[in-house]
Amino acid sequence: MDHLRSLRYFLVVAEELHFGRAAERLGIAQPPLSQRVKRLEAELGAKLFDRGRRVTLTEAGEVLRAEARDLLSRLDRMTTLVAKAERGELDALRAGVPPELPGPVLAAILTKFAAECPTVRLDLQELTTAEQTRLLADRSLDAGLLQLPVDVVGLELGPAIDTPLGVVLPRDSPLARRSELALADLAGEGLVHAPRAAAPGSYDALLRTCWDHGFRPAAIRHARNPEFALGLVLAGHGVAFEPGPRKEPRVVWRPLTGEVLRSRMAFAWPPSSPHPQAAKLAEIAAGVLEDDGVSRIVPEPQSVRPWDVFYDRT
Repeated sequence: MDHLRSLRYFLVVAEELHFGRAAERLGIAQPPLSQRVKRLEAELGAKLFDRGRRVTLTEAGEVLRAEARDLLSRLDRMTTLVAKAERGELDALRAGVPPELPGPVLAAILTKFAAECPTVRLDLQELTTAEQTRLLADRSLDAGLLQLPVDVVGLELGPAIDTPLGVVLPRDSPLARRSELALADLAGEGLVHAPRAAAPGSYDALLRTCWDHGFRPAAIRHARNPEFALGLVLAGHGVAFEPGPRKEPRVVWRPLTGEVLRSRMAFAWPPSSPHPQAAKLAEIAAGVLEDDGVSRIVPEPQSVRPWDVFYDRT
């Protein structure tokens, strides 16, 4: 614990860049503070401050400041979680889900989690994959349901769910007469899809698969909200790719031959000091998603890698 106190003292000096003000903030005399910092430098074998007319951090000090902040933040979180777990008062699990997650699926995840983890409140937020990865990185989110692949490393993954995508198009489209479509059959059509910024990895992989199979969209219209996407499809601005039929009589859903286009999602969470129920939420969500009869759980690496492309390009 003495080392941790030294790190806390170091961080105050690093913020103030003045030993006198730092000592005042800490409620101790300046000489003991200076001695503690010198002992820390001796233990680390590195000079942390340049003590000239102005106190400045050395390069080693900058590195320690970043690492110490992260370490102490994780320690504080661990201490809080352990204490609350002992009292049966775990913090709410803050989780993100993509905007296009169907309402019945969302309700099923909430209901099952409440049944299996009654002492933990699940705080779900509607967030894109890109938003979730940023919030996971700064620990403002405990877990996130990500559309894979994602350009981020260092996250733990739960079970990944692989779902074949089909085509949503107006009922009066000539293509609607067919029971199944190939991507090449969509030549000349526009595409309605979420913006690339929402999930760059899956966006790029989807377009690459379309091009490889003979569908180069005449135009791409972006829609963040599923209802807005439906309106664009109905207005003839393009087709959309979705995992199943909609309850809308003016559109039809047709499967793609060979299931060449697939969506893959998985819950992810930070590997250090995760929420104790993050993995449980991932397991529950995977089970709910797999219950649609067409999705399946697939083996997954232990961390998200930007070069993993999960669309079938055969």
